[in-house]
Amino acid sequence: MATIPSAPRGQLFIWTDVDPAHDPDFNRWYDREHMQERIGIAGFERARRFRAAAACPRPYLALYDTENLQVFRSTEYRQAFARQTEWSRRNFARMRDTQRRVGELTVDAGEGEGGALALFVLADLSMPPAQLEPHFRRTVEREHVVRASLLDTDLALSSPLSADAPPARADRVAMVEATDVDAAFDAAQRLARQLSVDAADGGVYVFRTLWRLGA
Repeated sequence: MATIPSAPRGQLFIWTDVDPAHDPDFNRWYDREHMQERIGIAGFERARRFRAAAACPRPYLALYDTENLQVFRSTEYRQAFARQTEWSRRNFARMRDTQRRVGELTVDAGEGEGGALALFVLADLSMPPAQLEPHFRRTVEREHVVRASLLDTDLALSSPLSADAPPARADRVAMVEATDVDAAFDAAQRLARQLSVDAADGGVYVFRTLWRLGA
């Protein structure tokens, strides 16, 4: 079971809300163009979409895993980011309260993917991944949990999607995947307590998988 990779994979993390009036077109764009466009970039391994299973300030989540962080510094990715389609530009303008993170999966415990994912944000960067890893490893030993990972945000690469979006923060995101929503949520809450994260400060949010693309 891999836990701390020798060369951590990169990840693009997009967590957003959208104007309900444009929800159908937003989903059609993601499902018919955007994920295919991103997975076509060299170094992108898979793309996944999620929708919140309970109350959440940003009901949509998209995760893109790459071979490493260098993929986001490649000419091909920079060109794709700079040359968005008209459909993309329209939907970027409709996204609200978006959090865009690019970083490394410095801890990645478990195997496979779950039908549900729960996450919480950590502002504390003081503990190195090697010290955090045992908590994630124990999390995947819980019943119905299949994966637990930690995304360390790279501020230089995490530029916002629009000029009016808030700047990226130096933080981490813990994610727990399980075979059902309750198991993912319960395991993430337990992990948050172990890491001394105040659930009132943002809290734990849970999502159902919509679909995936890639290897």
